[in-house]
Amino acid sequence: MMRIQRQGIYTLALAAGITVWSACNNKNPQPAAAAAVTAPGTGTGRIAYINVDSLEEHYTYWKTKKQEIMAEQASIESELQRSAQQLQSDVAALQQKARSGSLSEAEGQAAQQRLGQMQQSLESRRATLSEQFQKKQLDFSTALQKNIDDYLAVYNKDGKYDYILSYSRSGQILFANKALDITNDVVKGLNESTPKSDSTANTK
Repeated sequence: MMRIQRQGIYTLALAAGITVWSACNNKNPQPAAAAAVTAPGTGTGRIAYINVDSLEEHYTYWKTKKQEIMAEQASIESELQRSAQQLQSDVAALQQKARSGSLSEAEGQAAQQRLGQMQQSLESRRATLSEQFQKKQLDFSTALQKNIDDYLAVYNKDGKYDYILSYSRSGQILFANKALDITNDVVKGLNESTPKSDSTANTK
């Protein structure tokens, strides 16, 4: 079985996604305690949040890429498992032949050399696929981050919010006022602004 560093697609994207997004570049920002927290659209709100769980569920680009990467991971693990099973089968066959006394010394040495090469090849393939897969995860995470950052810059071009925060059921925030939730607006805007080619293209 392939031993990729499996942070999980959800965890990876969340970690590299919208943890905290600052919309203002004021040289003298307000202290956090002084920031007004009011409902979006009132004209005085300074803070809003995005529900990351909902964003992951409804943002087409995120869903599509996650499915592609999960499918590729399953394919890689299946390939490596087949190779490992073949190696184990060949080792068992060699051991059985040795026990039966029908294996010459020369044949045994040749077989061991071949099995060693198979093992080395398997380990090399595992390392290569793992590296490629981790790069694909990173590329996806980077693209996801850029899509969100670019859209939020446009969404908040009027400077309505000083901070747009992330909220998730597994996060550290225990309560969030739904009046500050701008998730639906952001999901709708992201789905409309992300080119279809980006939502369906492979992450190779």
